[in-house]
Amino acid sequence: MAKSLNLGLNKAGKAKKDEFYTQLVDIEKELKHYKDQFRGKVVLCNCDDPFESNFFKYFATKFNELGLKKLIAVSYVNSPIVGGELPLFKVEGLKPSCKEPFKIEIVEVPDTNGDGAKNLDDVVFLLTHKKENTTPLRGDGDFRSEESIELLEQADIVVTNPPFSLFREYVAQLMKYNKRFLILGDQNAITYKEIFGYIKENKLWLGYDNGGTKWFKVPMDYDIPTETRKKIKSGVKYFSFGKILWFTNLDTTKRQENIVLYKKHAPDEYSKYDNYDAINVNKVSDIPMDYDGVMGVPITFVDKYNPKQFEIVGLIAGNIRGLAGILSTSGKDGPYMNGKLKYGRILIRKK
Repeated sequence: MAKSLNLGLNKAGKAKKDEFYTQLVDIEKELKHYKDQFRGKVVLCNCDDPFESNFFKYFATKFNELGLKKLIAVSYVNSPIVGGELPLFKVEGLKPSCKEPFKIEIVEVPDTNGDGAKNLDDVVFLLTHKKENTTPLRGDGDFRSEESIELLEQADIVVTNPPFSLFREYVAQLMKYNKRFLILGDQNAITYKEIFGYIKENKLWLGYDNGGTKWFKVPMDYDIPTETRKKIKSGVKYFSFGKILWFTNLDTTKRQENIVLYKKHAPDEYSKYDNYDAINVNKVSDIPMDYDGVMGVPITFVDKYNPKQFEIVGLIAGNIRGLAGILSTSGKDGPYMNGKLKYGRILIRKK
């Protein structure tokens, strides 16, 4: 009993830490680059409370503009804000006291209120008058549940902010079902063995808007010990997680652009690692244009990576093994220079 209780508490704790909601401005800045790729497609937001999620709001209000075939959004059990913006008693198909998971499926957004425009008001009208759009789920709405997988199989493109604590598992599921996707994740995910493997094999890359700080809406009781990472505006609490990036396998033009190289290799400026036959490059802008050997670059390189310009040889970071592509000469796994461990490096070679 105690073991079961502990497992439940751990799961609840992880769920609590994954309660963060992307701002609409961040979604708009990224999604504007992919509009043509959504035409005629079924879009799934499977980690989103539809009444709070700005992903749902974005696709619902732009349903006709994007030419979507269908929009599906799934709510997770015991969402802390379910019904907060659109009271559930008004939504056809849901019980007044419902705090359980549900799905919303939209196949059209007509001018239901007759005001001559198609916007969020029409989406609200649709949900409050047509019960076939909203359906309670049998399970808990978890992306790994049988019902959610059935919805995933219907989808062409998945767009959401998945639980960071389950990022590896979430991406693995997308790969298993061969789905196109655009999702948010922590920069450190680049160094996860599984995620880096997808990047190296050109099955996954980064989107466009990966600079600056992104602020996520969190519940007011969300614990944020670092003062510089929290702010409260108009009674809403926000949390900055650090470097948050867009991960995708949708077509982007930026990954077809070459990095402009202007520096020349000088042995006294580009030292070799103690334990790898590769030179160290501290900044992506310092990659030498005339060096044909293996180079270790910061993980931020992935944001500028053009697979036609460079080959990713491997990764050396901490105690990660089996990804280097070249063997350590000392048995140590991380990138060492002058006996000191450096930050993780991606090993690359010019094509």
